[in-house]
Amino acid sequence: MIWRKSIRFGNRNLERNKNFGMKERITQLFDQWTGTTTSTWIIAASVILFSLLVYYVFSRVLSRIWKKSPDHLIKIVWHKFRNPVLVVILLFDFIILKELFSSGEKASSGINQFITVAIIFCITWILIRSINLARELVLRQYDITQEDNLRARRIFTQFRILERIIIFIVILISIAIALMTFEGIRRIGISLFASAGVAGIILGFAAQKLLSSIMAGFQIALAQPIRIDDVVIVENEWGWIEEITLTYVVVRIWDKRRLIVPTTYFIEKPFQNWTRASSDILGTVFIYTDYQVPVDRLRTELTRILENSDLWDGQTNVMQVTNATDRSVEIRALMSAANSPTAWDLRVLVREKLITFLQKNYPGSLPRTRIEMTSRPADNFPPGD
Repeated sequence: MIWRKSIRFGNRNLERNKNFGMKERITQLFDQWTGTTTSTWIIAASVILFSLLVYYVFSRVLSRIWKKSPDHLIKIVWHKFRNPVLVVILLFDFIILKELFSSGEKASSGINQFITVAIIFCITWILIRSINLARELVLRQYDITQEDNLRARRIFTQFRILERIIIFIVILISIAIALMTFEGIRRIGISLFASAGVAGIILGFAAQKLLSSIMAGFQIALAQPIRIDDVVIVENEWGWIEEITLTYVVVRIWDKRRLIVPTTYFIEKPFQNWTRASSDILGTVFIYTDYQVPVDRLRTELTRILENSDLWDGQTNVMQVTNATDRSVEIRALMSAANSPTAWDLRVLVREKLITFLQKNYPGSLPRTRIEMTSRPADNFPPGD
């Protein structure tokens, strides 16, 4: 019995030693794989947590400052740069931890390549946000919702297009710089640069439409045949210019549809721009009546309708007989409004009121077709009729 107990006790000690040996080997393998100790991991975690804590405290301090600022400039700046700042802080931590984990040894080329590309990415991101911030700081001085917003629409159009052009150039240059950091791509770039003439011709033919669209965007930014919030008629559709990019223009149709038109359309094809010179606009209403219509009474009624409407700006009030056919008389009512949506509502109102006025007071003036029956003597008819 004593012998059996001693064997069992010995087996338990062997199992414990075996388990302890397995744990030790796993720990050794983990230390060999990471090349670090537990204290190094603690230091790394502390660095990251300290950076995030500094970022959080700085963000809270700025939030309290901008609440007291009347123009909220600090809030606008921080909302633009808070994400890039966080990425830069984490990248800085990564560089510190790389030196910490390498323990003075030279880091692999892949990690150095990643850090270089990440730095280029962060610089590009900050440049793009700086361009966005400059555009917002300039445009916030102009109110595009005013009645007379011609200058504001001009500035909005120029800065929106120039912003996209500059961002496109910045992204293109940053991608080229990032690719040139790779040795293989650098060799290809040097060989392409040596044969730049042939490569330029090939790229020119391949991207002909894209380049023409970009050039059209430049022309729109400089000559400005259209501006943001202009009222246009494109492809028989009436709407507002909502967005202008380097390659396409978005037209917001009156029924909330969106018409996407290439920028080359506004350079190569004719279109109507109702607010090219100013935001105020003239509205027309055509009424077709019988020859018996009292034009003077109808002109007086038009004046009464306009004076009782808040949509009329008090500038233009004209009624003229513009055409006469064998069946009806064409009467045009001309009126003015502060902007195109108001002019549209005013035209609808005037058309409805004039038709109601004729129906109630002069129903005989509405358009009608006449047939005149005449009788002839019996001797004028041929025999047998």
